[in-house]
Amino acid sequence: MVVVVGPTASGKSALGIALAQRFDGEVISADSMQLYRGMDIGTAKVTSAEAQGVPHHLIDVLEVREEASVADYQRRARQLVHQIRGRGRTPIMVGGSGLYVRAALDEIDFPPTDPDLRAQLSRRCAEEGPDVLRAELARLDPDSAQTVRDDRRLIRALEVVTLTGRSFASFMPRRVHHESMTPVVQLGLRLPRELLHSRIAHRVEAMQAQGLEAEVSRLVEQGLREGKTASEAIGYQQFLAVLDGELSRDEAREQTVIATRRLARRQETWFRADPRITWIDVDDHRTAEQITQAALLHLEGALP
Repeated sequence: MVVVVGPTASGKSALGIALAQRFDGEVISADSMQLYRGMDIGTAKVTSAEAQGVPHHLIDVLEVREEASVADYQRRARQLVHQIRGRGRTPIMVGGSGLYVRAALDEIDFPPTDPDLRAQLSRRCAEEGPDVLRAELARLDPDSAQTVRDDRRLIRALEVVTLTGRSFASFMPRRVHHESMTPVVQLGLRLPRELLHSRIAHRVEAMQAQGLEAEVSRLVEQGLREGKTASEAIGYQQFLAVLDGELSRDEAREQTVIATRRLARRQETWFRADPRITWIDVDDHRTAEQITQAALLHLEGALP
């Protein structure tokens, strides 16, 4: 199995397709927002022409009203790895959602869920305010209370400690890396900061030109606002504010660029901490073919 990771706009999708062609592979997306049907422009989904006949999986499997679950992704991804290998082909996982990659590769247990309990906690958060729930979490799970920032994770932390009696933080993957559960070679794409920022800005401009605002408007009719995960996606959140008259189009574009830069920094920090990743440098002077050749040099001896 081959895994291609790195920050957004680093060229992961193109490299994944090239490697799939070389090793008779199928791509498994590890992008938490590409799971959603209709969220195409804002998540930079590969088009059928770009895919060049390479099968892509775990794209368009959820409606925007549904909440993405890393535990569900873990189950689906591992099943796909087994199926792709069963066809005599090579699984190629591509994406920047670090926890999703770790969930597919490593031995990580995820806590159970209870929709009724979560709904009850959500109502309490709305009616009593998050400070009341935060104080409750501080009594039950002080370690997690120090790290939980937003209301969604606050509710999840209370749900977990109530159901299991264990700290929410105890379920989080550690920075200590063990052997993967499956034979795997991990490649990471690394870019100079200035080049990454330039690519992000151009990508966001292209998304706006391709009709991101219209895409958001269509998805509102399909329940985007009700989707707790989808509605918070970068780009979609900002252009929802345009539809609501809270931001101008220029402000939404600029805020999307800033949020994407922050995402890229978080991705870089996450992936740099994993010593199992072999890094490939990307710059203005290296063509896509040269980057692919650099990746193949690492892979030729590792894959049959």
